[in-house]
Amino acid sequence: MSRFNRRVQIPDLQLPKYDDAEEEGDYSDNNGVARLTTTGSNVSDDQEPVMGVKVLRQASRHRDIKGDYLDVPSHSYLMKIFQKQGDKQVLFADKVLKFTASGKMKHRILLITDFALYIIDPETNALKRRIALAAVEKTCLSDLSDNFLAIIIPKEYDLLMASTRKTEIVAVLVEATKSASDFELEVVFSNSFEYNADAELVKEIQFEEVEGGVKTRITRK
Repeated sequence: MSRFNRRVQIPDLQLPKYDDAEEEGDYSDNNGVARLTTTGSNVSDDQEPVMGVKVLRQASRHRDIKGDYLDVPSHSYLMKIFQKQGDKQVLFADKVLKFTASGKMKHRILLITDFALYIIDPETNALKRRIALAAVEKTCLSDLSDNFLAIIIPKEYDLLMASTRKTEIVAVLVEATKSASDFELEVVFSNSFEYNADAELVKEIQFEEVEGGVKTRITRK
């Protein structure tokens, strides 16, 4: 394989555990209700509890935070994707799980630059979506130790994903948006919120703390 077309090697992610799953990629029961259980904490001790933008800003300045977990400069195709758009700096890069409108999970690379978010397919090296920072209205997440994060984009459709670094992603988005446009990105902490899975499909995600972890339930509205 040419050094100009190398793929980022994405280790297998530990997928969330689902209750009542009928088949892989489809976690709806007969009533169209998704039930998901995740365990463990996704933030370090100094970032928990995640209770507001002030805490997120402190997290974004923490010296243990790396930002680029994929070593983007060593992968020419990733550099070309965002440089083609005129972006100059990678603020965050990591593997995530993206949820499709049907509820299936896809392995993706998330890049956050000084101007936009990029969703990239690591299998094909293809850019799947570019979201300008200016288009992002807010982020939604629970204040529990789950890995879910929704990015709300009113003029398009929203982005629901899971990452063990959701706190850092939000912190980077808050600072990047403020630097790019002086806009204060709204960060909503709620154990129940809605998001647009596509242009015409609204879903609600609910979080419940249970023994051993967090139970997550996704339903159509």
